[in-house]
Amino acid sequence: MPRRSSSRKTTAVRTEAAPAPRVDLYQRITDTIIAQLEEGRVPWVQPWGDLPGAAAVGMPRNAQTGRAYSGINVMLLWASGMAAGYPTQRWLTFRQALGLGGNVRRGEKGTPVVYANRFTPEQERARASQAGEEARSIAFLKQYTVFNAAQCEGLPEGLYVPPPPPREDLIEPRFRALMEGTGLTIHLGGQRAFYRPADDAIVLPPPQSFYEPINFHRTAAHEMSHATGAAHRLARDLTGRFGSEGYAREELVAEISAAYVCASLGIVPTVRHADYIANWLEVLRSDPRAIVQAAGMASRSADWLLARLPAELAPDGAGVPDEGDEGDESAADLRAVA
Repeated sequence: MPRRSSSRKTTAVRTEAAPAPRVDLYQRITDTIIAQLEEGRVPWVQPWGDLPGAAAVGMPRNAQTGRAYSGINVMLLWASGMAAGYPTQRWLTFRQALGLGGNVRRGEKGTPVVYANRFTPEQERARASQAGEEARSIAFLKQYTVFNAAQCEGLPEGLYVPPPPPREDLIEPRFRALMEGTGLTIHLGGQRAFYRPADDAIVLPPPQSFYEPINFHRTAAHEMSHATGAAHRLARDLTGRFGSEGYAREELVAEISAAYVCASLGIVPTVRHADYIANWLEVLRSDPRAIVQAAGMASRSADWLLARLPAELAPDGAGVPDEGDEGDESAADLRAVA
């Protein structure tokens, strides 16, 4: 994926031992996602429009920078925003609220989000020095807190106004432009939708075969997300056989990526393979990092696809991770939460 310029400051790799976290953030996030799946709720699909006054479908964005959040943070913020019925998906840190001339109202509870950092243990540095190798660093999660604009007062008035819903007449042309812009080989015909790694081709039933035309776009987003995993694109492991753990992991990535693509374009996401929930639960229970890793891969997949849209059609801030507030240690790359 083409590199994007950023004002983000480079964060040095830590060389001291990481402080032992009081809470295993990977496990906490995984437990939350497992609980939702066990209740029959899929965390990357939200009940947009079911709650009066709730925000329209879209990606959560930083209220100060306008940039979209990414990775697992999208699901965390979607869930929090829907539960509270916030009218916008604009979020910011305590210090950012002050910087904009406002403040978080007393008594408001923030939403925890995470970012990745790395450290190199002293013993690893010593080993690498003796072996003449480069020391290996270890990734870990850190947490910070954001607040919805609705939890603040004194912010610029425009931050309280919900953005206009996407024009329905533009959704189909925009998605068609996305399909063409990716350069992916897409064949229309037949009754099944699938991505075929052997010849790097997507097969989709024709749009008229779908009960609702929007389901064609949702299905296409899912199969296009699979295609981003090809070796010459994002190089994910696509070798898992049906029913295997590897297959379930890739389906998880494609499901979440399609949801992020759809939400970015104003299409309400849906679950394409709800019958895989048992497989996803098995993966999550066996690996506390799996959902965070899948969400990170899904963000990179969605970014790859959305970056192929013509500039005049691309959602504002799409594909650019939020930098956060430096005082809250959130300047690290939010795409790296994996």
